Amino acid sequence: MAITSPSTMGMAASPVKSTLISNYIDFTSDAGNNGWQQQYLPDLMEKEAEVYGNRSVSGFLAQVGAEEAMSADQVVWSEQGRLHLAYTAKWVSSGIIEIENDIDGNDVASDQHGIRLGDTVIVTSATKTVKCYVSVTEAVANQITCLPYDQDALDAGSLGTPGTGTETLRVLVYGSERAKGTAGRATANKPSFKSIANKPIILKDMYEISGSDAAQIGWVEVSGEEGQTGYYWYMKAEAETRTRFSDYLEMSMMESERADSASTIDDATGGLGDGSGAGGPGTEGLFSAIETRGHVSTGVTGVNAATDLAEFDAMLAKFDENGAIEENMLFVDRSTALAMDDMLASMNSYGAGGTSYGVFNNSEDMALNLGFSGFRRGSYDFYKSDWKYLNDKGTRGALNDTVNAIRGVVVPAGVSSVYDQGLGKNMKRPFLHVRYRASQTESRKLKSWITGSVGAVTSDLDAMTVNYLSERCLVVQGGNNFMLLK
Repeated sequence: MAITSPSTMGMAASPVKSTLISNYIDFTSDAGNNGWQQQYLPDLMEKEAEVYGNRSVSGFLAQVGAEEAMSADQVVWSEQGRLHLAYTAKWVSSGIIEIENDIDGNDVASDQHGIRLGDTVIVTSATKTVKCYVSVTEAVANQITCLPYDQDALDAGSLGTPGTGTETLRVLVYGSERAKGTAGRATANKPSFKSIANKPIILKDMYEISGSDAAQIGWVEVSGEEGQTGYYWYMKAEAETRTRFSDYLEMSMMESERADSASTIDDATGGLGDGSGAGGPGTEGLFSAIETRGHVSTGVTGVNAATDLAEFDAMLAKFDENGAIEENMLFVDRSTALAMDDMLASMNSYGAGGTSYGVFNNSEDMALNLGFSGFRRGSYDFYKSDWKYLNDKGTRGALNDTVNAIRGVVVPAGVSSVYDQGLGKNMKRPFLHVRYRASQTESRKLKSWITGSVGAVTSDLDAMTVNYLSERCLVVQGGNNFMLLK
């Protein structure tokens, strides 16, 4: 829309909101030089240029998770333990083994292992494997006596140096053997489980404009990530604040951490909690949950993850050790996505010599697709997608050239079954879902309200204040099935 110069015939107000030659006044020009009667006026492009495209980075949780209300100060769920018994141990003396950790590396408390009298076990070291019968389990805490079925094989090799504990042994229970006419088991093994808790955090933001500025007509045609359009410039700013707050809701679910006992955040923020329990500051976000309860891959080269099949084979080995979820989603940054494309393309026997024509009607006249959206390796399917949060220079993309930058995450598809202590029953839920505080009368999923003197007067503040609030946390079920690519 061009702005015409003022009429020399005098000024006349227009009864409609229209920029006419008769009602334009330039208050910004220098009256002494250009003034209201300047000959050459600028051509104003009224539509705002969207030079960064869609600037919002939210959407990840909408693809892979769900949302559910909660009414308590924390959410607690239980996850199943392993079904079979396997431990790491050391050789104390001939035939005597001391149990140290379970297979996940957790310390085994005194006599809390599940190996019982009469069990048959496989004992392995780096150089030797022996199958044994457990004859004694209670002489010394965490120590068992293993009698080899093949004594000659044991004598011919070694399970380590007795008493030094320098070599780690692995012990796997594979069955039992009892004599005729003997009594049954003296003790029973109870199923193991892990109880995990997380707490919501309260996020707040606000937008404010004075009453005088709210009354000013500033005509700029705008659009935004939330679909807002129009000519009220202060509503554009409010919409941007709302969009940014929506992004913060998701980014907080990715990046947040729980404060440890040494943290001084409690003092700095006026006492949010004790710093260690359920009431402490912070919440467990996705990255923190994966580093604590999942797996981290730095790639074979140590620089960029997932650049060759060896990296994926190592990932498959970890998945085999855990839930073995067959379908997984890869959300990665641009460099990792391209590295995966190059890796998959190199698997083509014709890739080194040029494009392969004739496959799937891929003629030489067609546009060549050099990207891959998914592939299968072993018994696992991987579906690859770019993650804007890791690419955008306004967010995590600015950190991708730093040490330990996050290149992507591997998220299992489908749902898991856990025991919800709040509801008191087993529930099937997505591996990732957001919990927000709500009741029959109050929902804190995403609240916004207006205060001030603009519109309906609610205070003596001569301004319009738009307030935003949310109280939420992320539940990462089965963290052992997730992987972080660094």
